[in-house]
Amino acid sequence: MFDRVPEVCMTVEMVAPAWMHEQVTAEQYATWTEEQCAGIEIVDGMVLVSPSASKRHNRLARLLANALDVAAGPDWNADTDFDVRLHDVPLNNRRPDVTVYRADTIDVTPTRPEHVLLVAEVVSPGSETTDRIVKADQYAKAGIQFYWRVEQAATGAPLVYTYVLDPATGRYRDGEVFTGVVKVTAPFPVEIDLP
Repeated sequence: MFDRVPEVCMTVEMVAPAWMHEQVTAEQYATWTEEQCAGIEIVDGMVLVSPSASKRHNRLARLLANALDVAAGPDWNADTDFDVRLHDVPLNNRRPDVTVYRADTIDVTPTRPEHVLLVAEVVSPGSETTDRIVKADQYAKAGIQFYWRVEQAATGAPLVYTYVLDPATGRYRDGEVFTGVVKVTAPFPVEIDLP
């Protein structure tokens, strides 16, 4: 009476390409295309796929990057969406929402922590723990001097938490918290109106 539906067994290889479920080395990653590298990060050699960000998220990142780029002067650039190589073995590439890096390293690949002055992450649903705890710890251990975390609000101005690396402990110290308008003197003077 009832027709039987044949069972379908799916393997990992059928769901995702091999390069997404095997540990990746820095040498292998260097051979990948831009399309393969877009929208992913590598943590302990494993590929992490990031979902597409919302328009609000992208706008906040762009506004922040543009303001930091202008304020930083000729020695620093601020850009979005590129890899920062935290270490080679195991491979760890993070793709901060905003990175302020030495202007003279614009053509140097990969960008390394010693090229970076500040990274900022815009927190989205699903990235709360990663942006608040995991990435902050990784950036601090890599020696990146400043970390900013932007918390979005459904209505109203975003909150911006600023952190400064304590070289004695290798951890970030809490800096100031700003609602909407960020006004700091370090790492350089800048005033940013995010709303």
